Amino acid sequence: MAEENGNYNAENIQVLEGMEAVRKRPAMYIGDTGERGYHHLVYEVVDNSIDEALAGFCSVIDVVINADGSLTVQDNGRGIPVDMHPTQHKPAIEVVLTILHAGGKFDGSNYKVSGGLHGVGVSCVNALSEWMKVEVKRSGKVHHIEFSRGHVTKPLEVVGECGDETGTKVTFFPDHTIFTCHAFKWEILCNRLRELAFLNKGVKIHFRDDEGADHHEETFHYEGGIDAFTEYLNANKKPLTPVIHFEGSAPGTTGTVVAEVSMQYTDSFSTLEQTYCNNIHTVEGGTHLSGFRAALTRTVNKYGRAMKNGIKEKDAVTGDDMREGLTVIVSVKVPQPQFEGQTKTKLGNGEVQGIVDSIVSDRLMTFFEENPAVGEAVVNKIMMAFRAREAARKARETVRKGVMDGLSLPGKLRDCSERDPSKTELFLVEGDSAGGSAQSGRDRATQAILPLRGKVLNVEKARVDRMLANAEIRTLITAIGCGFGEEWDVSKARYHKIVIMTDADVDGAHIRTLLLTFFYRKMPELIEKGYVYLAQPPLYKVERKKTSEYVLTDGDLTERLLTLGLDDFEVKEKGGAVMPPERAKDFMRLLAEIEATEKMVAERGFNAAALLADAEAQGSGASMLRKEFTSLSGYGYGPEDWFKGELRQLLDDVRAHGKQGLNVVRFKGLGEMDADELFDTTMNPEKRRMLRVTLSDAVAADRMFTLLMGDEVEPRRKFIEENALNVRNLDF
Repeated sequence: MAEENGNYNAENIQVLEGMEAVRKRPAMYIGDTGERGYHHLVYEVVDNSIDEALAGFCSVIDVVINADGSLTVQDNGRGIPVDMHPTQHKPAIEVVLTILHAGGKFDGSNYKVSGGLHGVGVSCVNALSEWMKVEVKRSGKVHHIEFSRGHVTKPLEVVGECGDETGTKVTFFPDHTIFTCHAFKWEILCNRLRELAFLNKGVKIHFRDDEGADHHEETFHYEGGIDAFTEYLNANKKPLTPVIHFEGSAPGTTGTVVAEVSMQYTDSFSTLEQTYCNNIHTVEGGTHLSGFRAALTRTVNKYGRAMKNGIKEKDAVTGDDMREGLTVIVSVKVPQPQFEGQTKTKLGNGEVQGIVDSIVSDRLMTFFEENPAVGEAVVNKIMMAFRAREAARKARETVRKGVMDGLSLPGKLRDCSERDPSKTELFLVEGDSAGGSAQSGRDRATQAILPLRGKVLNVEKARVDRMLANAEIRTLITAIGCGFGEEWDVSKARYHKIVIMTDADVDGAHIRTLLLTFFYRKMPELIEKGYVYLAQPPLYKVERKKTSEYVLTDGDLTERLLTLGLDDFEVKEKGGAVMPPERAKDFMRLLAEIEATEKMVAERGFNAAALLADAEAQGSGASMLRKEFTSLSGYGYGPEDWFKGELRQLLDDVRAHGKQGLNVVRFKGLGEMDADELFDTTMNPEKRRMLRVTLSDAVAADRMFTLLMGDEVEPRRKFIEENALNVRNLDF
């Protein structure tokens, strides 16, 4: 492939149209201008390097979050062409980076497959960046060019020699006048870069964060490809089969289509299907997923019916039964993929369905015949799922009737009078006491209350028949109104805001997690549509003279007390100079953070001074201490000033000064508030604060729910041990 596609020059760059609208309507090109769009900029640049890897010219990619908040992507590919473009009469690199739909991916001669199909990627990043610098190693020279908001600020020039080295280095700083998110997040980028390394066997991706205090660094490199991905996804699950792998190719309408499938059954009750086309995560699936599902259902049915005591003719086994406990990755390479929209969430190429179907059907049947024990384990798993579904039919029918018959709504549901679901809210409240306060204080027109007694069933460990036998779960399904399983219809949701409202303590956090597990595993569409929320009740009421205010968190209370305490209070640098008010406030915040971190590590059996002195100590507790104590030097102080008590006393004095004349009341539970207080602080749309539950990364969410709520104890114990120092608010 390298010889076939090696002639990559300016004449390969085709110009389709301009890009004037990018800055005016950025969401059309990158999805949105929030956190998702901010990180999408990185994906667009990295995808160009991955496309070089797919073409056979790149093996190493370096991604760095720089100390100034910019980001660099560097690869050892061929380098963007720098010679003059034949029709644009400017360097090809300038054409690629300043003109929309300009690139070398349209005619198929240089890239057989590509994720950056539309040619808008890197030019959009340029248009939406305050500045961008690009360095290209090509033809023995190092070339450099700079841009600002899509326009050249420093023309292309040769700045050095590079011998035989080739590659592209792109550094950009997103325009903060466009984006509401202003910082790259390590975990978000980690998830995508890890995913790309899995999908591109052998490619090495180095990722480093030079901006954050912890200076994370990680290398992603998987010779096992998507089989290693499957093992990663199932790390906290008990496997029932080995990882099963198929790979094949067939001619499509625009060239050869390559399909790769990796699958494994586990003893879990959930299904995880991850599909990709040219490394793009097709979160809505498409023809490749349809092909896999059809092949799986047909092949397992055929094999199971031939088995003794397998699938009977009368058994109406469904696709859902076939996929219970299945983790599968379907990755296809398509020369000219057709996606629905620029965000590329669903594959539409019709021929791909037949190609994937054919490959999976042939190879899976052969695998079962050569590995009968595995085939039997799969059929047994499917039949258990089938029987459980049959056993649950009566319970589900009861739930369905309850939804259709308004008179059958749960007796403890205090419904609202409004029938337009876009205007209604359902509060899931912990306990009868809080439920009584919520019921008395609510807006009866639009707010419904459903008290939940005790801990909700952990659906991560329960099959559907046991789940539907649980009274609280049945009540919840009936109240929401969408049905369940085969009768599921999100358009029938009776409320477009479902608010989890629990106490701010450990039990409340547990109930909240159990409810989130239920929604994520059994009703994920409610999360996808933005219908699920977390209430944010205050922890404190602060009374002063005849006024009172509510404070949401411990941090907010500390901030309030420090602000009040610094009135007519002088704070001095170590040298004796009085700090200006804002600097004094920043200093006191730092001392409060040190105190909180020291308390946290002490509660976990560590001594802060010893942990700080131990250079080998690991964990975020040690990292936070080092960061915070290093920051003290900016005020002339050191760790010894804290440990000998001088700064600790200063913090206590300021806080005590702030508390003068105040009465601080801590709410341990929602039931401690009267009806008016609960409504004003937590339920009143004009005053309350709520968090919308979103699903930004399905893989990470799946692994975390399995880890925390699943049957395997050892991975959970290991996670707790490794993260013991990370928890800042164990008792909310």
